[in-house]
Amino acid sequence: MKTFRIGGVHPAENKLSAGKAIETLALPKQAVFPLSQHIGAPATAIVKKGDVVKVGTKIAEAGGFVSAAIFSSVSGKVNKVDSVIDASGYRKPAIFIDVEGDEWEETIDRSTTLVKECNLTPEEIVAKIKNAGVVGMGGACFPTHVKLTPPPGCKAECVIINAVECEPYLTADHRLMLEKADEILVGVSILMKAAKVTKGYIGIENNKPDAIKLMTEKAAAYPGIEVVPLKVKYPQGGEKQLIDAVIGRQVPAPPAIPINVGAVVQNVGTAYAVYEAVQKNKPLFERVVIVTGKSLKNPSNFLTRMGTPMSQLIEAAGGLPEDTGKVIGGGPMMGKALANIEVPVCKGSSGVLVMNDKEARRAEPQPCIRCAKCVSACPMGLEPFLLATCSAHGDWERVEHEMIMSCIECGSCQFTCPSRRPMLDYIRLGKGKVGGIIRARNAKK
Repeated sequence: MKTFRIGGVHPAENKLSAGKAIETLALPKQAVFPLSQHIGAPATAIVKKGDVVKVGTKIAEAGGFVSAAIFSSVSGKVNKVDSVIDASGYRKPAIFIDVEGDEWEETIDRSTTLVKECNLTPEEIVAKIKNAGVVGMGGACFPTHVKLTPPPGCKAECVIINAVECEPYLTADHRLMLEKADEILVGVSILMKAAKVTKGYIGIENNKPDAIKLMTEKAAAYPGIEVVPLKVKYPQGGEKQLIDAVIGRQVPAPPAIPINVGAVVQNVGTAYAVYEAVQKNKPLFERVVIVTGKSLKNPSNFLTRMGTPMSQLIEAAGGLPEDTGKVIGGGPMMGKALANIEVPVCKGSSGVLVMNDKEARRAEPQPCIRCAKCVSACPMGLEPFLLATCSAHGDWERVEHEMIMSCIECGSCQFTCPSRRPMLDYIRLGKGKVGGIIRARNAKK
């Protein structure tokens, strides 16, 4: 069975909510929409206090080429345009809307009828995706229309759908495949048409046999689409790791990107969002978010409107347990602890993990024993111990030379370290510093 070639680890899966059908979460009393819900320039608010909006009304337009529009997920009145602390822990500009009912824009097709035929040109498809504010739903939030617009000299050969969901605890993609398989496959075929390719692969790890079986059966009716079962290994959901696993090609070091080896990678949730945008005229304003944790009463998968506070998700899953030590936005490997649980759900919010005090407590770091386990585990072929040490000492020239910007922040190094050293923390610090240096250098050119 296929998998990627370099590094990787096997954390406990803990897919506690895998057997729970997707439930629709109740509307919030107030929805909050940060203007930075994607990689690239923040969106620009086009509403002001007192404006009345419906579900699906555009409230912020893209602030540049690498940016995405934002749409209201509720109907009501704009309370203010202010700022809010988002999942990153930083205060960001945001639009606050007081909810009054649930009135949708008339242009959205709310029927459950499957629409297979798409007679649009590739350019028209990309335009609809852009106008709907669709971004990568796996967490990176890269604007989808940009991925479908390759730079000059690059040509796509295939579309690869990331249905791996290798992060422990997370089950949103798994449930989406079981409940929306046909819509996803239409979305994949639309992405293939937009990318001007005839081959599409859907990579699914073999800890989801029910999804593999269903998607394989359904894919038989869609020419050119192949389901690829993959061996379970983290972080197989990384773009470069998935490309290696599925088609056996390795993406060179930055600035190379997947299109340089002929691949366009999209998350399975993105494929579903593309179906809804293109076939149903529905902008991206809701997504499946899981709430999970070993001490939680009812780990669940919720269809959630953007702007809903994460505290509402936790309450719907039984409330915050007494032994809570930390609440994570995302999974335990790449997610980040939330500053507070009023953080709003955004386009990249895949899950909320409530960790008990025992799980959340970090072990005291010990001196490095030079075992090189972090080197063996790194899926990018880096030397994490060196990057972390140099970052701790502020040697930014050295860490740039050692390719710190190639790090995908998967946490495999820290997970496997017997000395429990906080390598990822220092590497993230180093990446931030080096990234700033590179931007300043480029600005001077």
